[in-house]
Formats: sequence, C-alpha cells, structure tokens
Amino acid sequence: MTKSKNEFKIDVTSEIGDLRCLLIHSPDSGLGKVVPSKAQDWLFEDIVHLDTMRRNEYDYYVKLLMYFLDPDKIKGKLAQIDSKENDRSFFKPDNANFHASDKVVEIQSLLADILKEDDIRKKLVASVCAIEACTYRLQLKLINTEPVELAKIFISGSLGNDEMIFAPIPNLIFSRDIGIAINNYMLLNKPAKKARSRETLLARYIFFNHPLFANFRDNILEIPETVHHFLRPGEDQDEKTTLEGGDVMMVSPNHVIIGCSERTSFSGANEAMKLLFQNDVVKKVTIVKIPHKRDYMHIDTIFTQVKRNVWVMLGSLSALEGEEPEADVVKWFAEKKSKDKTEIAQFEKGKTKPKVFKTLESLLSDISENDLQSGKKTKFIYSGNDKFPFDAREQWTDSCNLLALKEGVVLGYDRNDKTVDAFKKKGFEAIKVTDLLQKFEAGELEPKDMKDTLILMPSAELSRARGGFHCMSMPLLRDKVL
Repeated sequence: MTKSKNEFKIDVTSEIGDLRCLLIHSPDSGLGKVVPSKAQDWLFEDIVHLDTMRRNEYDYYVKLLMYFLDPDKIKGKLAQIDSKENDRSFFKPDNANFHASDKVVEIQSLLADILKEDDIRKKLVASVCAIEACTYRLQLKLINTEPVELAKIFISGSLGNDEMIFAPIPNLIFSRDIGIAINNYMLLNKPAKKARSRETLLARYIFFNHPLFANFRDNILEIPETVHHFLRPGEDQDEKTTLEGGDVMMVSPNHVIIGCSERTSFSGANEAMKLLFQNDVVKKVTIVKIPHKRDYMHIDTIFTQVKRNVWVMLGSLSALEGEEPEADVVKWFAEKKSKDKTEIAQFEKGKTKPKVFKTLESLLSDISENDLQSGKKTKFIYSGNDKFPFDAREQWTDSCNLLALKEGVVLGYDRNDKTVDAFKKKGFEAIKVTDLLQKFEAGELEPKDMKDTLILMPSAELSRARGGFHCMSMPLLRDKVL
C-alpha cells in the first residue's frame, strides 16, 4: 500500500454512491483444497475448480474494478495482463507485477504488511495457533516464516509445499462479511460459524494494526457478547450473539438495515444497534427478520439496491403480516423466530416505540423516497421475473446479490436469465463483461458515462460458493448521493 494514512478515508453513506475504494480477496489456493466431506462445514455447497474460478471468472471482476476505480493501473495494458506469459502475475499479491492498487485493496497484502512487525507477528501466530490447536514447534516455525509467505499460510491453511496444517478459510473471498463501513466507522462482525473464526481474527488484526487505518482506530466497533453468555446451555444459534456483514446495509447517511437471518442472531442485531446509537453513528436502524434458511443466508441474498428508486428483490418474501412491535427488539423478534416469513421493525434513536413495515416494498420505498429523496416512484425488479420456479432458482444463484459500482450500474451473474429479462423490461442494458472491457480498452466507452446497466459476469464456479458480488466486496469509500 502506497497511500499514506492521512490521505486514506473511510466514508460510506449509501449502497449506490460512486465506488472509490473497497477491500477484496481473490480466490487463493485454499479454495482448491475444499473437499466434499467438509464443503458444507466450510459453508460451500460444492467443490470448485480453482483455475476456472480465477482465470475465467474472478479475474474479470478485478479488471472491471480497476477500470472503474484505478484505471491508470490497467488502461492500455489489458492484452499484456491477459497474455499467457504473464501467468496471472497482475492478480497475485506475492508477485512483483501485482497491481498493488490502493483503491482495489487486497486483504492478503494488508495482512502481509502487518506481519512485518515482530510483535504483531508473534501475537497473531499465537492467536491462530490457539484457535487451530497447533503444536508449539509449529508455532515457533510460523513465527520465523517470512511475512508474505506467512500471510498465504494463514489464509490457505497450507505450507509452501501444499502440506495442509489447518483448514483453509475459503469464505474470505466474501469480504463484506468480516466488516462493514458505516459512515466513517467500521463495524466488525461476529461470525455464526466456526469456519469463519480465523478470518475474523485476521480482520481485527488488520484494522487495528495496519497504518492505513491509523486515523480510524477509535471508530472501530466490535460487538460484545451479552452478559453471562458463558452460562448459556448448548450451542443454540438463536441465543448466540452473531452478526455478519451480508446482513448490514448502509442505505442512507443516518439509516442502517440489519438482518436477522441464518447467520445473524437477534442478540447480534440488538447489540449492533445499541453500539451504533451509543456512538451516534446513525439515527435509525431497521431490523429485517427473514426465514432462517440456507436458501437466504443474509438479507443481501434477497434484496440489494440498484438506483435511488430501484431495487432488485425476491418477490416471494415481500408479502407480510404486520404486527405492532415491542420496544425490545430481542423480545419481539424472538417470539417470531420460528415463523417462516419476514418481519420488519424500525427503531429511531431517542424514541421508545418502533415503526412497523408490512412489506419489504414499503420499507424500501420509504428509504428511496424519504431517506434518499429520489423524487420518483420506487421500482422493483424481481428475481426470475417473479415467476416460479425461476424466482427461487435464480435467487439461489444470487440474482438479488448485486454490487453497485455507481448509481444504476451494477454487476451480477450471467446465468440468471429471467432476472436479466426483468432488468431489460425496466429499461436497463445488459452487457457481458468481456465485451465491456474491450470497449473500455478501445476508448469506445468510459465508466463515468455508463448509466442503467447490468454487467453480466461469468459464474459457473463462483456461484457454487453461494455468494454474489455484493458479498465479494467491502466498500470503504463511496461518493455521497445526497
């Protein structure tokens, strides 16, 4: 990282402002070591072909991000980057030809940076070895490992000779889940699954120790456990304090949505809301409880924002039975945890009685028209064009999990045909990323000139991991939309 800490900013006030900086993690060798017997424990639906995922899919994501966020790194160099002789060196953090962008920031690079400090390296090695039950001799070996190589080991779980010493953390590609920027604060997660413990530990060390974030350390929020949590019987998910970034959306400068889902508990949502109010980060928090099913996982698998007045969503979860909520979010939602439907309650700082929304559409319309002052009627684009079975099939492959590079320009998987048709019916253009990159390189089109476009990304292997590009991004800086 070349940008000084004084130049670096964290500031995210919406889901759709022009994206200026984000954290990502490109697929690493650990993804190629997921075995069928452990795939679901490691939160994957299937094993993936790593080289296809990299070359034919994720690399296009990185190239696209570069053209939008850091064009000087890629403009005029596309043929060289794509050449066989280059052997993907542009995408490899441990290679001399790595892009090293300070706008499209690679998590592995930040980890390698902090491991250069002896004290941090020793502490982090000890912490990882404690989590993974390593031997003392292995701990000493890791302490004496070169930082760039040690960063790879922590992420892939393997020594340089491919000897696996602990499990990989393949979910690190879903960088949004380890933390989310809310205005100029960072809210770090508490994962629901043991498979994500190590990546959460690495994220904490990065945010608290990397010089890039030195000016923001007082603005890092960590969700505490509830009092006497160690007395809870068993491992009941609903009683644990968990929160993942896919369940947190910064929809306007004073408004955050938090989902209660398979991965984020009522307690986690409540603790996050208290933190945000206590630190005066936002004035309004909406809690959206969705069915606790693997089908949905996080709220960003059932809706994301496209424009101020346009959202994409799963229509089958829109019809609700509104009830008057209790003032206590945990009590009210806990009573409904077994119900296979969606519930919405909005809490404002300083007010004792929350507001209920009867449909997702009514909540999202309120955000568009009142919080974001769109001045237009809110529109909805439905997964699978809102027709069974395509709505459910395409939601499963992340038709609703889209990342906005700027207002109206979003990227999603090319396999969701009916959803693409629904975008076209709403006046959007759909273009394959391969064609778009060639237009950028030839000077036929500039990212700043694009409007109302769905960029279609190849997805045969990435979709097996059950996450879209909203999941594969941690925005740190967006332009304001108000």
